[in-house]
Amino acid sequence: MTDFLISIYPWTKAFHIISVIAWMAGLFYLPRLFVYHVEKKELSGLPEVFEVMEHRLLKAIMNPAMVATWVFGLCLVFTPGIVDWSMIWPWTKAISVLGMTWFHHWLALRRKDFVKGRNSVTSRQYRMMNEVPTVLMVVIVISVVVRF
Repeated sequence: MTDFLISIYPWTKAFHIISVIAWMAGLFYLPRLFVYHVEKKELSGLPEVFEVMEHRLLKAIMNPAMVATWVFGLCLVFTPGIVDWSMIWPWTKAISVLGMTWFHHWLALRRKDFVKGRNSVTSRQYRMMNEVPTVLMVVIVISVVVRF
């Protein structure tokens, strides 16, 4: 199995990067949709449009991209010679990826709140939460590139 993982390493890495980009795009865009959803909730027909957009973004792009990120990331973890767990960087990356996954699920729960008419988060709070994936991305990229 390890020989196989070594032989497909460049493909695994490429698909991991592709899936991370797709996932990050959704993590940046969904909170922004929530901002507009909150601010335009009184306009006739717009809340339903936002709900469709949010649902499709989450189900068609974000969920598959998150799963692919995890699958390819775990393949990289199990590829011999890629991760040295005695260093700090894999731990900071792993914690940040868990944080990103938590944020993804938090967004999914907020989408359900919108559908049920129970959203209690303000547009300002969504704007602030929109910075969470940016901070986590910075930690992940620095961890992987600098490898401290």
